Amino acid sequence: MCPSGRTLSVETATTTLTSDFRPAFDVLDADRDGKISKDDLRAFYAGLSSSAADENLIGSMMSAADSDNDGFVQYEEFERVLACGDGAKSSGVMEDVFKVMDKDGDGKLSHEDLKSYMSSAGFVATDEDIKAMIKLGGGDENQGVTYAGLLKILAVDQVGEAP
Repeated sequence: MCPSGRTLSVETATTTLTSDFRPAFDVLDADRDGKISKDDLRAFYAGLSSSAADENLIGSMMSAADSDNDGFVQYEEFERVLACGDGAKSSGVMEDVFKVMDKDGDGKLSHEDLKSYMSSAGFVATDEDIKAMIKLGGGDENQGVTYAGLLKILAVDQVGEAP
């Protein structure tokens, strides 16, 4: 079972063994319409921070990913930026997401950071789920999980379980 509450099928695990950033995309797609808009990004940042999102940051993120300039980021555009785009650009987007999640700015996501994030993103996660996520990310209960660990956690849906 994934942190999103979904159970992976063998078919899903097989078809998504490579770059599946769907869990991250789904978190940012606040209205669940299958595309990320500026409003989705505003909602994401509002749920994780008491201050409003910087409109320049939102505009920059959209410009970096919206390759067809339709005002939305479709999954394929999102995946392209994260999987094979310019390294500095792609890591910057995910690092921004990590920084928003890291409420105390210590460079690690604590149990409370992850629990707060999961709740604001609309995912039900028990304390045991959070502990399992931290462990999956290579962290521990006291230290939390690093940026690299977050990437491992988000990759849960791409690996799946062996049949």
